[in-house]
Amino acid sequence: MVEQSGCGGATESRRLGPFDRALKPFGDVRAGEGATALLMCLNVHLLLVAYYILKTVREPLILATGGAEVKSYAAGAQALALVFYVPAYGWLATRLRRERFLAVVVLFFVGCLQVFALSDKLGLPDLGFIFFVWVGVFNLTTIAQFWSYASEIYSRADGDRLFPVIAVGSAAGAPVGAALAEVLFRSGVGSLTMMQIAAAILLLHLALYRTVGRRVNALGDAPRPLPGKAANGFVLVARSRYLTLLAWFLVLLNICKTLGEYILGRSVLMTADARFMANPGFNREAFIGAFYGDFFFWTNVVTILVQAFLVSRLVKWFGIRGALLALPVVALGAYGIAAAGVGLGVLRYVKIAENAADYSVNNTVRQMLWLPTTWEEKYKAKQAIDTFFVRGGDVLAAGLVFLGTRCVALGTAGFARANIIVVLASIGVAGLLLREYNRLTKAPKTGVKWEPTATVALALERPARSARNILPANEGS
Repeated sequence: MVEQSGCGGATESRRLGPFDRALKPFGDVRAGEGATALLMCLNVHLLLVAYYILKTVREPLILATGGAEVKSYAAGAQALALVFYVPAYGWLATRLRRERFLAVVVLFFVGCLQVFALSDKLGLPDLGFIFFVWVGVFNLTTIAQFWSYASEIYSRADGDRLFPVIAVGSAAGAPVGAALAEVLFRSGVGSLTMMQIAAAILLLHLALYRTVGRRVNALGDAPRPLPGKAANGFVLVARSRYLTLLAWFLVLLNICKTLGEYILGRSVLMTADARFMANPGFNREAFIGAFYGDFFFWTNVVTILVQAFLVSRLVKWFGIRGALLALPVVALGAYGIAAAGVGLGVLRYVKIAENAADYSVNNTVRQMLWLPTTWEEKYKAKQAIDTFFVRGGDVLAAGLVFLGTRCVALGTAGFARANIIVVLASIGVAGLLLREYNRLTKAPKTGVKWEPTATVALALERPARSARNILPANEGS
């Protein structure tokens, strides 16, 4: 199979390799791109597997520490921790070269796992709550960092094509990690051993960073030092209208998602209580556990199918606008149905649709939105938005649930109507965000060919690169 690919304005004919052909069913993969895309796909897959192992480990630890009510404080504690963590992350990013910086961050989290293991062996007080908060910070940080790296090494045009393919690894990592954790627990493997398994997977994740880095270096020039600017992620978000709108968009979607989870959980509990009242022998706990087991299974199945076969085509057919509005449109329909007072059976299906759209289409497009930003914004501002602002959405949603249950006494339909307002607000912000995105990606009227990679300055100072359009190793850094 032969494909035409452009290189600096010229056209050359290149034959698709085995990796290119393997990924072709999942997106618009062109000649020579498959190997790097597959490595990136595997890398984010390993990261999600490690996270879901640790996520499973944290549940018995936090429950043993203080019960389910302690978990309600975790989002606020994570947001507080991120206030200090995000500036420290940005400070470190400006002082290390890219490859060393990635290694330091990953090794830091591997080292933290050794500290947790050592504290248990020394018989120190139970660190379940601290570990719970740490897992949340780890998850938000490392996933944001992976996509920062991806948006740096790919141009906007190539990212639009390849990010949906790479995200297949992320979508598949969640169920694989959860299933592996279940097998390990059932086999009698302890929490500390599972932490070490996750640490080993993170070291493989780091090794793949280095492998991809060598491939990128082979296409680029000698490394440059990173910029030494002092602005942290919060300052960068405040300075940029585009980033401010992006932050608000994600906050609103996170509020919508958290309220939706509350609506579903409340409906499940009400159904279980009603059946128990009708039949005192009814097992409420078994019903709730079976419901969520089935719900999570089908959510993961639909997510993987949508990510693998629909997202890349949605981006190709409707562009960034269609992908950005996909989740709000699905959520609007879901909560419109929920507001009509439907039963749990229907609510289950609309929530599966909403969650699958969130984990596939929305997860991909939110990474694509970073492609036209600067290097400093990709690493510093992305950490601020994907960690602090996203977690802040959880805190705001918890506040709305408190008000809706204690002050206003909203029912399930009332919370659904409130969520419709949140979704409509997110659609309004999405419109403003798309206008800023178009402004950022619009070619300047200078007579110079626009190459939308990291920044205008980088595009103007460098000629068009190879057909893969991958930036040099430390471009903008």
